[in-house]
Amino acid sequence: MMLKRILYPFFCVMISVTLYAQTFSRQDSLQGGLRPERTSFDVQRYDLNIQINTVEKYLSGYNDILFEVKENTRRIQLDLFANMQVDSIIFQGNKLSYTREFNAVFIDFDKTLRKRNQVTLRFYYSGEPHAAKNAPWDGGFVWQKDGNGKPWVGVAVQGTGASLWYPVKDHQSDEPDLGATIKVAVPDGLMNVSNGRFLGSEKMAGGYTRWDWEVKNPINNYDITVNIADYVHFGENYKGLDLDYYVLRENLEAAKVQFEEVKPMMDCFQDKFGNYPFTKDGFKLVETPYLGMEHQSAVAYGNQYQMGYLGRDLSGTGVGLLWDFIIVHESAHEWFGNSITSADIADMWIHEGFTTYAESVYVECRWGYEKAQQYINGLRKSVRNNRPIIAAYGLNQKGSSDMYPKGALLINTLRHIVDNDAKWWLILRKFAETFRHQIIDTKTVIDFFNQESGKNLSSIFQQYLLYKNIPTLEVEPVGNSFKYRWKTDVEGFEMPFEYSYNRKNYKLIATNDWQTFSEKSDLDQTDFSSDKFYYSFKKN
Repeated sequence: MMLKRILYPFFCVMISVTLYAQTFSRQDSLQGGLRPERTSFDVQRYDLNIQINTVEKYLSGYNDILFEVKENTRRIQLDLFANMQVDSIIFQGNKLSYTREFNAVFIDFDKTLRKRNQVTLRFYYSGEPHAAKNAPWDGGFVWQKDGNGKPWVGVAVQGTGASLWYPVKDHQSDEPDLGATIKVAVPDGLMNVSNGRFLGSEKMAGGYTRWDWEVKNPINNYDITVNIADYVHFGENYKGLDLDYYVLRENLEAAKVQFEEVKPMMDCFQDKFGNYPFTKDGFKLVETPYLGMEHQSAVAYGNQYQMGYLGRDLSGTGVGLLWDFIIVHESAHEWFGNSITSADIADMWIHEGFTTYAESVYVECRWGYEKAQQYINGLRKSVRNNRPIIAAYGLNQKGSSDMYPKGALLINTLRHIVDNDAKWWLILRKFAETFRHQIIDTKTVIDFFNQESGKNLSSIFQQYLLYKNIPTLEVEPVGNSFKYRWKTDVEGFEMPFEYSYNRKNYKLIATNDWQTFSEKSDLDQTDFSSDKFYYSFKKN
């Protein structure tokens, strides 16, 4: 699935480049950029067939890549990390020539590939894939042992790149429209669990068994995964959705208790965001030797069967200990990140901001509005406001990690600007359903929320996403009242704020221009704090 037009708004490009005092390399642009060698073809399907030696930590096999030619070309770019060996690339029975530059593999065809034709090439490769130092934040393979000393292997590569372990068009703007198969041979006595539906297993030569999986839906490159262990399986069909769980043998009983959380979570998210986006592929939780990752239809779970985030409450309010953070957060990505995907990793706030907001949505479904607001506002302490949420486009660059809590607080602010919960939930569900299985950008998000809310929210999005600072509400005494304005980087900023005085609540709309409140109000006895809108406050 290739995004037909990538709408990087001019203001986003200019501000991102201006605010990030960073030197970018040729390697950055090769991985993050879109040039004719990438835009000339649209991937339709990946068919991976590999063997993983868990002792030598070695991988070998091939990927059949089906693609449609979008523009006449004799050269395309695929990607495979430089430490991995290209064994051969076969097209119509002949070996193709190629050149490598960093992690890019430029493939030359003997004849021109004509527009609208669909063709398949087979890419053979092998090597020792990079091992992660701290997955999932540092991408790579994780090679561990379970409690019985058996191999336990996983992989997580978001941000680092799926080309770390298999040949791929490593850009978020292009997903395989027709899905993928993932066939992985592992040593006998172990199981591999990948995305989608289980097709069956086959005994291979040399003491290996191949486990075959198929994804029917388009899928992010970084979501394709392998999980190798002495797994045991349990599951059920819940209200028409297949729920499957693969866990270490020693954790079976704990998993049966902990994973009951999936049911109320699914009830909540399907009510608020629409039907689970990948019904054809089912839903799985797979126990992993790292904390977690949103691998589509095979969500990685490594929270050690604890409530909160490894037993901690990220909000500091106590509310975060009522539920299993990894189950809820990583599963919410099925809607935001997997179904709705950003075209460029610079817009990853679309994945993480909405998903972090979904945590509070789950809290509200289970424990009510007040608990949800308590939780989401507890995340304020995690916001650093150190750099913009949106990074530079075309360079495989992520913005500030503030995209998680600050992105969620932005969305919570939008909810209270709309100030009509019935309308808000309709907007949020329509957003998830309108862009289901689509690749979008920030401009698309802004345009949608402007249209559906009937309000011009553009300046609000721009301030929170493109600048490190949040709006500052400035107030000054004027006689027996006060004047007020927003101090922002964005010109023409307009947003409400609330305050209370003398047991009465007020809501005013401020701009960058000073306005004077007409009623009496003693600033020393006025409370400008608010859980509904995320901003800083300054009394002059």
